Amino acid sequence: MAIQIPTRLLDGAVLAFLKQDDLYGYALTQNVQKIFSISESTIYPVLRRLKKNNCLTTYDEPYQGRNRRYYHITDEGLTLLNTIQDEWQDFSARVNQVLGGQNDQSN
Repeated sequence: MAIQIPTRLLDGAVLAFLKQDDLYGYALTQNVQKIFSISESTIYPVLRRLKKNNCLTTYDEPYQGRNRRYYHITDEGLTLLNTIQDEWQDFSARVNQVLGGQNDQSN
């Protein structure tokens, strides 16, 4: 896909996955990569920013002698996700109006 995903939508995608279940970074990256063409290093700055903004918390769980850091969405994260979803609905309707062939404007 030639259109790059804006930061705000990537935040929304990460929050949407974490709303379903707590995930560790690699698993989250794999889920996002099933939908969007992103590099593996893309998700970690998003996670750091969302955690800094109190949208996520973390906890560690042992796995095969190592710890995995899991991410959990907070109430603030849920609020942000709802805001992004509302913004997306409005934005996508406008884009579809123009690019979807539903433009009724006449000169």
